[in-house]
Amino acid sequence: MRRSPSLGARAAVLAACLLAASPALAQTRPKPGAKPPEATKPSEKEAPAPAPPPDAPAPYDRDLLRLSEIIGALSFLRELCGHPDAAEWPARMKALLDSEGTSQGRRDRLAGAYNRGYGGYAVTYRVCTPSAVEAATRFIGEGERLSVALAGRFGG
Repeated sequence: MRRSPSLGARAAVLAACLLAASPALAQTRPKPGAKPPEATKPSEKEAPAPAPPPDAPAPYDRDLLRLSEIIGALSFLRELCGHPDAAEWPARMKALLDSEGTSQGRRDRLAGAYNRGYGGYAVTYRVCTPSAVEAATRFIGEGERLSVALAGRFGG
């Protein structure tokens, strides 16, 4: 199958833009036919690179994961019931991820809790019912208590 010339032209432009944006990358690219540089032995004085710190859980992680799950449930329930604050809940989760997602593993755990909260109610409710409104009201109360407790105990 032949490629269209415009696709090849776009690829060339993209490559040129990448090289122009990263001169260090362009300078380190080996020339065709050039021998790779010989590996030098590290001197005995050089210490090996330190290992990255382990993703140790914070003492408040359990509460923070519960708060993420509550925000996920509220994201779904408030949207389902047409509340005007529905768009705020995903934004609050993004803010939480930005402030507390210090590593990829931590971000994944927080996002997973959010998705569990969202998905658990997405499976249960298709229309806004009185029990969905009651669940959202209870989650707002629990989330408020958790937020106040976290800020009081650990600063915030």
